This record gives sequence, C-alpha cells and structure tokens, in this order.
Amino acid sequence: MTETNPEKTPDIKSTQLHEQPTAVLRERVPMVGLREFFGRAYGAVMGAAQQQHVQLAGPPFAMYHGMPTDVVDVEAGFPVATPFPEAGDGGVTAGSLPAGQAVEAMHIGPYESLPETYGAIMAKMQAEGLTPGDAMWEYYLSDPAREPDPAAWKTLVVWPVA
Repeated sequence: MTETNPEKTPDIKSTQLHEQPTAVLRERVPMVGLREFFGRAYGAVMGAAQQQHVQLAGPPFAMYHGMPTDVVDVEAGFPVATPFPEAGDGGVTAGSLPAGQAVEAMHIGPYESLPETYGAIMAKMQAEGLTPGDAMWEYYLSDPAREPDPAAWKTLVVWPVA
C-alpha cells in the first residue's frame, strides 16, 4: 500500500489577481541555462531599479510565456512599486503581472520537483473545467544562498486561467 505524503501535495487554491507593474529582462533561454539567466536578470533588474530610483515591491519571479520545452520564453525580475520607465538599461524593460482569475500553489522543495506541482495544478484546473492561460509565473520566496537545504525552498506558482 502506498501512502501519499501530505507535505508533497501542494495546497492549491483559486485567487483573484490584481495587475502588478514589474521590471524584467526577457529572453528565449535553453532550459539548461535558466540558472545563469536568472542570476544575470535579477542582477540587471536590481541595478536598473536602483539607477531609476524605482522601489522593488516583492520577491523575484520568473514568468513563462507558452508551455516550456527545451527552450523557454521567460522574463525574470521583480514587482515594482511604480511603473518602471522604459529606459532600456541592460535590456531591462517595464512589464506587468496581469489581473484576473488564477490558480496558485505553494511548492516546497527543490526546483527540480516543480513539475509535480504544475501537474497537480493542471489536474485541479481540469477537474474544475478551467482552461490554463498562456503564461504562468513563479515567485521565489527562498534565497538558496541563505537557505542551503533545497527541501525547505518555497516557490509560489501562479497560473492564470483563460
């Protein structure tokens, strides 16, 4: 008999999102190059936000456009308190996280196990007759430099519905 581990089953809930301005770097990146891209993107966005005197307003995130394959269309950055000016410093641009209905889940564990959480979200959407939107994003709530145990990392997965 197989038991399910309740800590492995994410708490999935529906939520209503409000539009949030962001500052981002967007590229098409091979899946194996995401870590390097994230490090470069977050550094560039923090530098550009400081240079433009724009206050960061939340944790780092990555938004995926379309269904990820070997190469992903991804933007990484931070929510900001006020719209980011279109300055183009280092490729950093203004963006936004859209308003609307979404399904979200708290993933606890290493990034490599995120597909399990996405699968659970998709199953919930199917069960409720919801259509997944074309983009989804992850808020990285744990800093691997400060929390060395990947089993404790927290990632909030947000997937808007169409």
